Amino acid sequence: MSAPFCGGCHRARVSADGRLYTCLFATGGYDLKPALAGGPETVAAQVAALWARRADRYSELRGRPRTPRKHIEMFLIGG
Repeated sequence: MSAPFCGGCHRARVSADGRLYTCLFATGGYDLKPALAGGPETVAAQVAALWARRADRYSELRGRPRTPRKHIEMFLIGG
């Protein structure tokens, strides 16, 4: 990465086991499977709510001493 891009990021991943990752360098994801019972509108609302309150800023924080180094590898979530 040559420059942080968190502010304009629009990338999310859903893993094969139904977890939404709101950052390409996330330390964890959100289980979307419970929302599936409510249908497509419920899933869309859940994703929108999770995206709206995300606080992922790895590319902005990665050079700081207390930035967590452990994250989910992109190849495990389809990146």
